[in-house]
Amino acid sequence: MLLVEKPLGNADDPAWAQLLEGAVIDPLHLDQWQAQKNRFRLKTASGAEIAVSLERNTHLRDGDVLAWDEPNLTAIVARISLKDVMVVRLDGVLGQPAEILARTCVELGHALGNQHWPAVVKGTSVYVPLTVDRKVMASVMKTHAFEGIAYDFVPGAEVIPFLAPHESRRLFGGANATPHSHVHDHEHDHDHGHDHGHGHHHH
Repeated sequence: MLLVEKPLGNADDPAWAQLLEGAVIDPLHLDQWQAQKNRFRLKTASGAEIAVSLERNTHLRDGDVLAWDEPNLTAIVARISLKDVMVVRLDGVLGQPAEILARTCVELGHALGNQHWPAVVKGTSVYVPLTVDRKVMASVMKTHAFEGIAYDFVPGAEVIPFLAPHESRRLFGGANATPHSHVHDHEHDHDHGHDHGHGHHHH
C-alpha cells in the first residue's frame, strides 16, 4: 500500500515531462467523482494499491505524479477523464421582456428535463455534462431554436474551477450520484461494467 499525501509534481512540468519521457508510466485512472475527493483508495492499472490522503480542499489533477521509482524508472501518474460540458449562456435573453425570458427559460428547462440531463445553473450560464454525443445535444438545442441563447462545449477540467463541490458532483457524479428519483429506472443502462457506484455510494 502506497500512501500519497501530496503529488510530487505534474507531468506537464518541464522537469517531470523530461524524466517521464523514458519512464514506464503506471496510470491511476480516476473518474470525475473520485477526482473531487481528497481521500480514497484505488488500484493503479498494474494493480498497485494507492491510498490518497491529501490536505482538505485539495484534489488531484490530471497528470499528477504520485510516485517515482527512480531505479526502475517507473512513475504512477493520475489520469482523470472529465467529460466535456455544454455551457448554455443566457446573457442574450436577459434584455428581452420578462414574459419572453420566463418562457425561454422554462422551455430550456423542459428540453433538458426531457433528456434527463443534469444541469447546474450558475449566474447566467447553465452547465450540462455531456451524457450523450455532442451532436445529439447540439441537435436538441437546434430543434428548440432558443432565441438569444448561445451554447458551446467546454472541457470538464476548465469548468471544475468555477463550481462548488456539490455542483461538480451533480455534473460529473455519473448516474448514481444524480439526486433524481427517475435515475433508478435506467441506472443500469449507464453502467456498462464501469465500476462507478460500487462501493462509492456517499449519500
